[in-house]
Amino acid sequence: MGIVLTAFTMSLDGFIAESNNDVARLFKWYFSGDTPFPLPGTSHVFKMSARSAELFASYFIDTGALVTGRGDFEASNAWAGSPPFSVPTFIVTHHPPQEWLKEGSPFTFVTEGVESAIARAKAAAGDKNVVVSGSKIVQQCIRLGLLDEINIDLASMLLGSGISLFGTLGIDPIELERIHTIEGDQVTHLRFRIKK
Repeated sequence: MGIVLTAFTMSLDGFIAESNNDVARLFKWYFSGDTPFPLPGTSHVFKMSARSAELFASYFIDTGALVTGRGDFEASNAWAGSPPFSVPTFIVTHHPPQEWLKEGSPFTFVTEGVESAIARAKAAAGDKNVVVSGSKIVQQCIRLGLLDEINIDLASMLLGSGISLFGTLGIDPIELERIHTIEGDQVTHLRFRIKK
């Protein structure tokens, strides 16, 4: 049975992007190693440490569906029509973009909220994992108790300002169980299980 998780590159001061959604500074570690990692379904090739490449490969193998929000969808320019991981992709939104509501669209727009999107993604993923993206969607999943794991690729930098992954959750403290810590090149991979 798959789990529901989130995975982000984050600066030490808690930001996942600059205010204009630029992630170039944070993603420098994607090109800081000596191990090529061809990004499945694209012509992009990352060069990261061997340990980071091994971890990334497992993300692609284990992911069966993606849930994100309209903001993430817009900021990424709809990933040029090719969703990350090449899996069923569910976009939580109040107003689906008309240009993507067509036969063969690689995106499913969910207007009934995050819980509905997660349920639909779990059904589509089968035994594989559901990855949740978009800071606002992640925050909603945490508040609703829908998230099982948090994976942070902690970039070796202070970004100073930008978009916070967790914002101000306004919740009671949640305990996490550390599953692993893996040292990469200019990044530390942290994986936590949410105690429920």
